[in-house]
Amino acid sequence: MKRAGVADLKLHQGRAPHWLVKRMIPMVGAICEFIVDEYGTTELLTRLSDPIYFQALSNALGYDWDSSGSTTVTCGVLKTALTWNRHNMVAVGGKGLAFRKVPEKLRALEDYGLDGTGLGEISRAVAKVDNAAVQDGYQLYQHVFFVDAGENWTVVQQGMDSKTGDARRYHWTSKDIDSFIEEPHSGMISGQIKKTTLDLTARSSEECRDTTLDVVKEEPRRVRRLFEDIKAYGESTLLPWLENDGQTFEIPSYKVIPKRMDWNAVRKAYENQPQDYEEFLFIDGMGPATVKGLSLVSELIFGSEPSWSDPVRLTFAFGGKDGVPFPVPRKAYDQAITFMEEAVNEAKMGRREKVKSLRQLRKFAPPVLHNYPS
Repeated sequence: MKRAGVADLKLHQGRAPHWLVKRMIPMVGAICEFIVDEYGTTELLTRLSDPIYFQALSNALGYDWDSSGSTTVTCGVLKTALTWNRHNMVAVGGKGLAFRKVPEKLRALEDYGLDGTGLGEISRAVAKVDNAAVQDGYQLYQHVFFVDAGENWTVVQQGMDSKTGDARRYHWTSKDIDSFIEEPHSGMISGQIKKTTLDLTARSSEECRDTTLDVVKEEPRRVRRLFEDIKAYGESTLLPWLENDGQTFEIPSYKVIPKRMDWNAVRKAYENQPQDYEEFLFIDGMGPATVKGLSLVSELIFGSEPSWSDPVRLTFAFGGKDGVPFPVPRKAYDQAITFMEEAVNEAKMGRREKVKSLRQLRKFAPPVLHNYPS
């Protein structure tokens, strides 16, 4: 079962303080090494794909629970800390230019025997779904791809609502993923629940997805005529050629007709005749506006309604850098780093006492974390 909830992740300007980051890196490196040594890389990837565990890890490292940096900074220190030699896995990506270079960085992993091109296609698919198939008002700006030597992967990416300054984090993992289209996320955390979100990944959107496929297989001129008919009547009335008793219906304001449709992409879809919605969505040029426009044609003309319900899903240890809920005790943090690193090293030498004592700490963890193996 996927856990659900909401956390306020506000945009915080500036950078994380150096004194904190230089402690976060060795701490998270030791934590990840311990998990990999005990349970393997797939367990670490699974934990990172859980939004609650990821949030708890960020808090345990001393980052503020309510900051958008709980995603970007935690991903950044993980990217720095994770290495092939120590963890048998790495992370690539980040914000801005680092985001755009993810496919290139994944191709470079072919030097380690991985299918970098295939992993790059997965990265693009994940970003495309959260940008076009889940239209929740958050623009993606951060994308980090975690991958191990067995090509098991987890993606943590984040979008920003420029109007409110809220952030939304999306989690994906290769474990048990059956489809990139139907409810593929391992979880989400958001700054708020939206009243209306076009969620074409919802199971209840299946009929709309199927109808959209039928629509794009029609001659593009007919599709454009249907769209222009909707556009001509604006947002005030439903189409008069729908059979009814002469009444008109108000179109909800969130079903705004897109102003920009990529008709070249629609023609490509007609020429390609996609066999499923995934193939349709990944056509070049098939952006959010075009996807939404075709979904509205499917709903308002053919009655195949997509989900308009927000799909969002949703903990402290070393305080927070801003003093919430309490200032980070730097000396205690340094002592904890030393303890963790010694525990890992001594476990490798057969001295398990400190490892056993770490396990005993689990008794004091919140019940929500007890689902993870000890």
